[in-house]
Amino acid sequence: MTFFLEVLISGLLSGIMYSLVALGFVLIYKASGVFNFAQGAMVFFAALTFVGVMELGLSPWLAFPVTLVVMIVLGLVTERFVLRPLVNQPQITLFMATIGLSFFIEGLAQMTWGAEVRGLDIGLEDLPIQWLSDRFGMSISKFDLAAAGIAAILVATLALFFNRTRIGRALRAVADDHQAALAVGIPLQQIWGIVWGVAGFVALVAGLLWGARNGVQFALTFVALKALPVLILGGFESIPGAIVGGLIVGASEKLAEVYLGPSVGGGIEGWFPYILALLFLLVRPEGLFGEKIIRRI
Repeated sequence: MTFFLEVLISGLLSGIMYSLVALGFVLIYKASGVFNFAQGAMVFFAALTFVGVMELGLSPWLAFPVTLVVMIVLGLVTERFVLRPLVNQPQITLFMATIGLSFFIEGLAQMTWGAEVRGLDIGLEDLPIQWLSDRFGMSISKFDLAAAGIAAILVATLALFFNRTRIGRALRAVADDHQAALAVGIPLQQIWGIVWGVAGFVALVAGLLWGARNGVQFALTFVALKALPVLILGGFESIPGAIVGGLIVGASEKLAEVYLGPSVGGGIEGWFPYILALLFLLVRPEGLFGEKIIRRI
């Protein structure tokens, strides 16, 4: 039972970090209906820019606000020159635009800062928590716990912001009906700009946490792919869904690797969440917190 709890807790902590990446998708999809395939590239760009700015001689405390400004500008420029000209275009057009944007951001990051793998130290040690190990015999990483706490605080703050503030209410109105929101005086383009700026901030936090764990490298762009099962389980428009979906994916992949992996040759952690998401689509395609859409024909 102790080993089971250790695996479960480790999975839940990883799941919260998946939720952080999924949150970037949710914010943009809620406001504009666009599935931003470039979110993974934004995570990579943020982490690489942070490390690159530090290599110029700035301390981490100065590099963070500088990188934050860069990410907000990137989000605003993306909204202005990619999303805005494609308003009222088919969804597939917007999706293809974000795919092209993804390759552009990846190339820009490596052209600016180089493509070599870099380490990133944010002051969190990847060592077991001693008192848990001594008292309960569980090996839970300090880094995982701290990173999950940071991610949980950010997710909770953004959830309160978008549910309790005037901007949040405007965002929900824009998500429900663009034309109706415009009719009551909600500035559509400003709301989109705010959302893309917040998505840039979320990408920065995710990039720092995942970069500190796995190194700042091109593979960070694939972290976004792990967010896809999270979105399918939780729903593409739900911030609570991103949290619950991340917890389910994180816990299930760890438990599957430990208890099912040996019987199938191992390596199940990489693809099990996608099988889980596929099965879930057959039962509830809109996700746990997604809204059912009924159209009269």
